[in-house]
Amino acid sequence: MKKKPDNYIAVEFLSRSVNEGFARAAVAAFAAQLDPTLDELGDVKTAVSEAVTNAIVHAYPDALGKIVLRAGVYNGNVLEITVRDWGRGIADVEKAREPLYTTGGEERSGMGFTIMESFMDKLVVRSKPDKGTVVTMKRAIAPRSGRK
Repeated sequence: MKKKPDNYIAVEFLSRSVNEGFARAAVAAFAAQLDPTLDELGDVKTAVSEAVTNAIVHAYPDALGKIVLRAGVYNGNVLEITVRDWGRGIADVEKAREPLYTTGGEERSGMGFTIMESFMDKLVVRSKPDKGTVVTMKRAIAPRSGRK
């Protein structure tokens, strides 16, 4: 049984590219309660950016759709972030997680999952074709020394 978070947020928005910045800002504001370093916060924001951009670009390539962002704090210092869409899904998740693999054309780098994985402690991707994708990321935020 999954533990309940000490605190959480849930935000729903349309798959418009302008909402990627909103998602970054929302998670950054929420994560601030953990007093992350600027590097930790930058890593989290970058991972969120990649997950939301993937949903915007790949889940809903020809139409607007719903994206739900959830963030929770567990055991005092573990930040868990989930980005979910109900778009076209990923046929082969393992292939999609390979560096440089993309279905988004020449303008996409194919590094989204690789970046998320490098900046977070754990990355889980679940997807079903025509049902959507759920990306769950976890990152422990180290307590700062000298804090009470």
